[in-house]
Amino acid sequence: MTHIRSELAKAIPDMMHRIQQIRNIGIVAHIHHGKTTLSDNLLAAAGMISTELAGKQLYLNFDEQEQARLLTINNADVTIVHEYENQQYLINLIDTPGHVDFGGDVTRAMRAVDGAVVVVCAVEGVMAQTETVLRQALREKVKPVLFINKVDRAIKELKLTTESFQKRFTEIISEVNELIRKMAPEEFVDEWSVDPRDGSVAFGSGYENWAISVPYMQKTGVKFKDIVDFVSTGRSREIAQKAKINDVIFDMVVKHLPSPEIAQRYRIPNIWKGDPTSVVGKAMTSTEAGGPTAFMVTDITMDPNAGEIATGRLFSGRLAKGMELQVVGTKLKNRIQHVSLFMGPERLMVEEVTAGNIAAVIGLTDAFAGTTMSNAPEMVPFEEIRHVSEPVVTVAIEPKHMADLPKLIETMRKVAKEDASLRVEINPETGEHLLSGMGELHLEITQFRIINDYKVEIEASKPIVVYRETVKGPGGPFEGKSPNKHNKFYFEVEALPAGVVTAIREGEIPQGKSFKDTKTLVTKLESLGVSRDEGRGIVAVEGTNILFDVTKGIQYLNETMDLIVDAFKEAMNRGPLANEKVYGLKVRLVDAKLHEDSIHRGPAQTIPAARSGVYGAMCVAGRVLLEPLQKVTVNVPQEVLSNATRELQRRRGEIQDMTSVGDLQTIVAKTPVAEMFGFASDIRSATAGKVLWSTESMGFETLPTELQPEVVAQIRQRRGLKPEPYDASYYAG
Repeated sequence: MTHIRSELAKAIPDMMHRIQQIRNIGIVAHIHHGKTTLSDNLLAAAGMISTELAGKQLYLNFDEQEQARLLTINNADVTIVHEYENQQYLINLIDTPGHVDFGGDVTRAMRAVDGAVVVVCAVEGVMAQTETVLRQALREKVKPVLFINKVDRAIKELKLTTESFQKRFTEIISEVNELIRKMAPEEFVDEWSVDPRDGSVAFGSGYENWAISVPYMQKTGVKFKDIVDFVSTGRSREIAQKAKINDVIFDMVVKHLPSPEIAQRYRIPNIWKGDPTSVVGKAMTSTEAGGPTAFMVTDITMDPNAGEIATGRLFSGRLAKGMELQVVGTKLKNRIQHVSLFMGPERLMVEEVTAGNIAAVIGLTDAFAGTTMSNAPEMVPFEEIRHVSEPVVTVAIEPKHMADLPKLIETMRKVAKEDASLRVEINPETGEHLLSGMGELHLEITQFRIINDYKVEIEASKPIVVYRETVKGPGGPFEGKSPNKHNKFYFEVEALPAGVVTAIREGEIPQGKSFKDTKTLVTKLESLGVSRDEGRGIVAVEGTNILFDVTKGIQYLNETMDLIVDAFKEAMNRGPLANEKVYGLKVRLVDAKLHEDSIHRGPAQTIPAARSGVYGAMCVAGRVLLEPLQKVTVNVPQEVLSNATRELQRRRGEIQDMTSVGDLQTIVAKTPVAEMFGFASDIRSATAGKVLWSTESMGFETLPTELQPEVVAQIRQRRGLKPEPYDASYYAG
């Protein structure tokens, strides 16, 4: 074993330079479809774990919580060497989480890789999270191949014949191709569709260590009928010798997934909006090891001995000990202390890493997930990594012993840096440390790590749901007066068209208040339902809300516009109904009267006046609370179906679809996040443990009218406000 590892350690540094023989891949799937079990088999091929343990050891689940819960929480990286047609290939592999709470890790991993092995369970088929991970891959221009896993279960449990198997596989392949057709970049729709005939689809069992594909059948003479015979008669070990899973998967990866040299030509224009003819632009497009260093950090991990490790993709240049890199867009500079490659929980130290590889770097203390690091300070940073969902559940955390307060603040800063899907904020009014995550499980695991990894004893509140505020209809013009009564601002508000909100969330409309290409932005807004005149007046974007200035020729307005933007931001981050963030609001400044003396229109006058104008217009428009929803997919046997549906309906769940494969029933429901606390234990007891379930974010929808007053009052009281929100007259001044 050690011999194989040392051989591997010698081979890898040399292979890093052979760009055509590198493959950067991610393994993605719905939760419990067998990604990590598959990764085990691929590691056995690299001589990292014994073949007997492959599929059982879950080597890449080296986190204590991952082993206890039997699910992947963090991305795990490993570098493997594979021989295909008498040539050696270097494969950098990332095993990603399938649980929706850790979807941010999948999104970040997709920035680092060029290809993805999409794993689908033969019994369950394409599920909610399969669609989500495939969307995340295709959005980053990552090419997919398909592995249909757990075929052993389908043979034993569904008792499918060779003919009915073909029908089942055809259904899964068609569904995956339908998703690819719907979501792939236009130029790749046909090229990226998967097809068993060319070997871009493989079938097998990660647990039993075997797999098969059409080219492999032709090469070895093993037929699908043989596999059914061997598995149904309990001779899986024999078939695993004839149809080795690692050979089949890695052959598929090498043949069908692109090298960095090919992938970066079309991926760079998609993930980087700088000048393609610049030195760094050309270097990245052609994966030049001699060009400027362009390193995109996709993950930060804390090593108790080494400290912070920044993992990411090197698109051009090299990384070597002693090099100084700058956080692009800032003046911060960090010096590299060590460069290595991840081998599961261990790291292989190397002299340098060259363009086209995935590297682990120590010393980049100012980096976080999404940072661009370069030795070319003028470089334009990579596009922001856009997460599919946002944090919707919050807990307040405090130390058990007040002496630990500074340590807790430092620890929360570290966990937020490690996991870009977490939000950490300190409420200045209550002194609470608020931790927001994707779901109950996400926060549970983060708390476990604060206590066990960072050794800080904490107490946490019960999880609370994050709501959003918006308006029912148009409101205004509403006058906001400054405290000295010398300045007046008139605002109108209404809901933004849904297409505009989507474009903001997709990153097509940038955040902030300075827009590089206003002309294109105005055209984009016009195509989404905002008139050209109004679009020209765009001033700022905050969250999913936009401020427009539609006034004409008002003196001194330019001088106060920055303060109006500050007021707009404040109002959007703390709405007038329950101090929750505002969602999908169009705010129009329609008129203003300003004092001629600048001393009378400073921040203390302008900000409260503009904020009151926005709040008042929202009151007139009719404020409503939006609640976050989740798509819940539950798989149960027929005998406990009614118990599962009852459990969903008890939680205000709206059942949207029910399908069956053999005795297995799949229920899809739309359920409010607020009703999902404790669901894991309740659904298990309702179904005697015979259940597999998953959730996916569905955004925000209006809270039912009858629940609005009660929920608003609860949120306000929790925040130390009086239960009833102020009406418009309060903001009229």
